[in-house]
Amino acid sequence: MSAVPPPAPTPQEPVEPQELPQLGGEIDEPCLRADAARNRARLLEAAALLVAERGADGLTMEAVAAAARVGKGTVFRRFGDRTGLLSALLDHSEKKFQAAFLAGPPPLGPGAPPAERLRAFGLALLRRTADELELQLAAEPCADRRFTSPPRRVLIHHVSLLLREAVPDADCELLAHTLMAPLDPALVHHLTQQRGMPMERLEAAWADLVDRVTGSEAFPG
Repeated sequence: MSAVPPPAPTPQEPVEPQELPQLGGEIDEPCLRADAARNRARLLEAAALLVAERGADGLTMEAVAAAARVGKGTVFRRFGDRTGLLSALLDHSEKKFQAAFLAGPPPLGPGAPPAERLRAFGLALLRRTADELELQLAAEPCADRRFTSPPRRVLIHHVSLLLREAVPDADCELLAHTLMAPLDPALVHHLTQQRGMPMERLEAAWADLVDRVTGSEAFPG
């Protein structure tokens, strides 16, 4: 007779800190040869110029190959598909943002109360999304990869850890997904571009949501 598995921990039980998955693990190879690294940089430079000239919708693997003067197969081998190429363009931005909320100055980085860090996190992510909206929409992964991509997992994990500090009796894993929903690029596009809402309204709504969830009061700025 098999042993009965132990019950899952309740939200009130302390949760051991987990290591954040690092960005770039699916994009950067650990020991790229110098020539491969140069080729990758040249392809990304060509892709960035195409996005600047034609917009993200005009970016194709064929166009990047032509601009970089390489075969189309080279682009596919390096990035896999168009989504992989777009994700590589966003990788630098992702890493900078991760560094800011993991090790940067407070309130986004360590040293501020969890509710204040949550508030700063959402505001910073909204502003970044607005700045890169077209590219982020074009790089949106398909449904079966949307919540498993390394960048998404990092963001969800970070929000979950802050929630465990602020509201330890809540189901923080599910609550983290709920809090991330208003920050989704597709929703930001709908609200700002299709509904005409100013970013200030989205930012104020995020701060209000964090305050209501955590039972805290807004900090100035």
